[in-house]
Amino acid sequence: MLSACDLQALLLTLKLASTVTIILLFFGIPFSWWLARSNSKLTNLLTALVAMPLILPPTVLGFYLLLMLGPDGPVGKITTQLSIGLFPFTFTGLVIASIIYSLPFTIQPLVSAFEAIPNRTLEVASTLRASPIDAFFSVVLPLSKSGILTAIVLTFAHTVGEFGVILMIGGNIPGETQVVSIQIYDHVESMNYGAAHTLSVIMLVFSFLTLTLLQWIRRRSFAVALVKSK
Repeated sequence: MLSACDLQALLLTLKLASTVTIILLFFGIPFSWWLARSNSKLTNLLTALVAMPLILPPTVLGFYLLLMLGPDGPVGKITTQLSIGLFPFTFTGLVIASIIYSLPFTIQPLVSAFEAIPNRTLEVASTLRASPIDAFFSVVLPLSKSGILTAIVLTFAHTVGEFGVILMIGGNIPGETQVVSIQIYDHVESMNYGAAHTLSVIMLVFSFLTLTLLQWIRRRSFAVALVKSK
């Protein structure tokens, strides 16, 4: 049986994952399109920076974000002067940290999808007098649907499962920063293994469904590509 705190942690986790996914998708699509099509020398550097959270320990990322967003950090000083307040140990801080930590799970599937679109397709759209924006919305995005769906699922699922970064930048404040992963840790520390087991089972089922959905997206994408090639 889930307690009120458990339900609160679940709702907060869903709110965080949804917010991060929407923000990353909004900014990630144009940025990924630029990475996939640009010949700039900066693309290799930016691609490496985007991928860093994949190999960087979450606590390291959380530590430096804590320094940056704290009262003595460059971002913290600006937000304090603007009377916005400090972001550490707030929901906004969790969103900022999660955006950075989940960035590669949005960008990499999108870049792969955009790179798979033949130049010839865009050239045909251009000959039909479609502007670059028209071609992007009427040709690029429909052809990249499987990559976009993969990015959405991966980003949402990865944000749900975050722990190290969340703990470093958000702490453990009920209703504000206490997400499911932190709540499970809390239960284990207090030796409430029954509650920890209940939440862990929910996370296991969620993980299994996420992987199943990803497999379905990939198989459907492969089947569509096979039909089009015939």
